[in-house]
Amino acid sequence: MPDSSAMSNPLIGLRAEAEPFDIPFDRIEASHVEPAVDALIAEATEAVDAITSAPRTYDGTLGALEHATEPLEIALTVVGHLESVATTPDLREAYNRVQPKASAFFSSLALNAELFAALSEFAETDEAKGLEPLRARFLKKTLDDFKRHGAELDAAGKKRLSAIDVTLSEKTTKFAQNVLDETNAFELVIEDEAALAGLPDSARAAARQSAESKGKEGWRFTLQAPSYIAVMTYLDDASVREKLWKAYNARASSGDRDNRPLICEILELRREKAQLLGHADFADFILADRMAKSGEKASAFVDDLREKTTAAFEREEEELLAYRRELEGDDAPVIEPWSIAYYAEKLRKARFDFDDEVLRPYLQVDAVLKGLFEIAERLYGVRIERREAPTWNPDVRCYGVHDGDRLAAAFYVDLFPREDKRGGAWMNALSYGPSPETPHLGLFCANVSEPIGDAPALLTHSEVETLFHEFGHLLHHALSEVPLRSLGGTNVAWDFVELPSQIMENFCWERVSLDLFARHHETDEPIPEALFEKMRAARTFRAATAQMRQLGFGSVDLRLHRTFDPKAGPEAAMNLAREILEAHAPATYPADYAMICGFTHLFASPVGYAAAYYSYKWAEVLDADAFTRFLEADVLSAEVGQEFRAAILAKGDSEEPDALFRKFMGRDPSLDALLVRSGLAA
Repeated sequence: MPDSSAMSNPLIGLRAEAEPFDIPFDRIEASHVEPAVDALIAEATEAVDAITSAPRTYDGTLGALEHATEPLEIALTVVGHLESVATTPDLREAYNRVQPKASAFFSSLALNAELFAALSEFAETDEAKGLEPLRARFLKKTLDDFKRHGAELDAAGKKRLSAIDVTLSEKTTKFAQNVLDETNAFELVIEDEAALAGLPDSARAAARQSAESKGKEGWRFTLQAPSYIAVMTYLDDASVREKLWKAYNARASSGDRDNRPLICEILELRREKAQLLGHADFADFILADRMAKSGEKASAFVDDLREKTTAAFEREEEELLAYRRELEGDDAPVIEPWSIAYYAEKLRKARFDFDDEVLRPYLQVDAVLKGLFEIAERLYGVRIERREAPTWNPDVRCYGVHDGDRLAAAFYVDLFPREDKRGGAWMNALSYGPSPETPHLGLFCANVSEPIGDAPALLTHSEVETLFHEFGHLLHHALSEVPLRSLGGTNVAWDFVELPSQIMENFCWERVSLDLFARHHETDEPIPEALFEKMRAARTFRAATAQMRQLGFGSVDLRLHRTFDPKAGPEAAMNLAREILEAHAPATYPADYAMICGFTHLFASPVGYAAAYYSYKWAEVLDADAFTRFLEADVLSAEVGQEFRAAILAKGDSEEPDALFRKFMGRDPSLDALLVRSGLAA
């Protein structure tokens, strides 16, 4: 049993300015978690208490508060990250034990009357009234945040709010763990190769390797994205597609891992919290300090974009059914939900003579990363190099971002699916260096196609977009120049945070940037011009359907957090979600459709994307508009890149996001660029 004392516990003493600033991932064990968190909460509590009797100066109040919680925040981020990428029963148990303690501590900050008084008293001093703009913004946002989180409640209200926050933390953690366990619990092994008709060679090889890894004969399919998407897109056997589709959309909706009651409990807690804090609903509470400002404005944005998309969406659905009947006869039935992707892919191939699988040989994972980094180097004047650092898995890589002679940041990359790793893709900020002498530390994770045998990992174009997206988030963190952790990097309004990530996806579609990484892994030849033209022509294929899908997610999210009464129960929640999502989908869903039981964006953390899923489309408007400046230059323009870095990436939340956007574009955002890019402009 390792010694978990403060002297040897690797989770204690983590700060951005620590030497070395790398996280000792190779030494962290489950037994370290609870002792470290207990010690760090006690340390942070002592530091916060000291503020109440300290001089009412910036350093004694705001500056001290900024410093007080950093070691605890880093440790909790590290533990939460490990539980996402290298979970074990012991680690999960330890994580579940410390979550309520941590939630109670952070909830207590805004409810600490003496701390709020100290900050308020400082705000009345001459020093506070003469603060330079960044610190003045920090003071205002801190006081506003305290008020938004209960500083002005009475004693009973504060006690209830703290209890809500702890319970939300517990229930959302359970939701996420249920989804991971349900995803891992499913497998489908096919022993008859004839049943694999239509499936690409790459997917067959991956399924064979998966079966062999479990000591089984045949081909093994799972609900992990690379396996699931290949089946839904290509496999001819509709019964197998149906089985996987239903399993995926029923995850965590029954049995011991049933998330249906959890959804209503989470929604009720969020509603109660919002009303306790003086808001009509959770959407208004969450969006008050974001670009949308209110649930009504976010809903109006979604409704407006839906109106501009519906006609094209309906045409696409008529066209797809007509295509099926062209193939199978006039009496072919309407298309089932598990067959939409299958027939859409056939239609795309017929119309554009384009098969996404043909791109795989040109998208070798190492070349993609190298090209991705070179694009960042050209645009933003940095240098990205491999570096050695402790990791949580042998496949994880670490890199440094060098700005001149300075190490501006380091980051980890974890690319492939594992059973101890949750699905999806994400970026995390591990630590924030508030001065040029203290590098930032972050990571991004994905679950893309893994290597098969001795062959390299060859990706789909969609997987490449995912890597570009998450690296965009990482750059927002890595290139931040704000000297305040709380206002730096990705700590921006949630409906602005996707701009740096989504703008990076555009470089996956331009010839000049593609040629840096999209080269045949055997011949080093770039994508042939004819194939590139087909790929570009197919870009807007069924764009309205894709957009409606996102608008459906945004709509159900806002309805659940604005007008739905959680007391109506799980069945009502499932029915509402199904009705809304079906209205945005090209097929009728079965009565037991339960996609939201696996919707981790909304329910896997106390806030996450709750009441804010619309942010993806909101930011897409921003990124499509902002990318026009790159297109008007030469795509990889260092001049435009440096302006984007200076106006957006470097600025964090140091100014209002709409002001930062105007600095880069010289005007307010326009919806036109998104409609043009999507092929939906009138």
